[in-house]
Amino acid sequence: MSHGPSAPAHAHGHGGEAAPYVPVFTEGSARRRELDDLISRYPSRRAALLPALWMVQQDRGWISEDAMREVGEQLDCTAAYVKGVVTFYTMYHQHPVGRHFIQVCTTSPCLCAGADDVVKAFLEHTGCKELGLTSPDGKYTVIEVECLGACGFATPVQINEDYVECVTPEKVPGLLAALGD
Repeated sequence: MSHGPSAPAHAHGHGGEAAPYVPVFTEGSARRRELDDLISRYPSRRAALLPALWMVQQDRGWISEDAMREVGEQLDCTAAYVKGVVTFYTMYHQHPVGRHFIQVCTTSPCLCAGADDVVKAFLEHTGCKELGLTSPDGKYTVIEVECLGACGFATPVQINEDYVECVTPEKVPGLLAALGD
């Protein structure tokens, strides 16, 4: 499993340190050209909101309040409107997360198949102190999610953008080792 070529490892904060915001869509940048091209394919600037947010998250690892303001300015909508979208969709991170974002399904079918033990194994093997917190080395953040849409293959897990089905506690060390860092 790879983290993806467009998301540099250093972009993922893990301590919540306050640093000056660096805009993503600066004049003449590759991201700005990408956004402008994207906007040209939609009936309005605002229609490009979801992919614009995804671009920010790929570059920064999460979407800060400053990033929401920047996206709003680029797409002619308010920061409050952008925040409403960011807070609605669980795919957008509102705080720094580890380089490997691990989501474990814990709905009823998965709980019956041992999802609690899978969660415990991920926490133990990643060094995450609890759900939602990033490991001290900045590599991992583990959360529970309501559904990954694979009830017949419990317990499903999503690591970054990759889905893994039928995860058991015994498979966790191998999954983490396959991440390569």
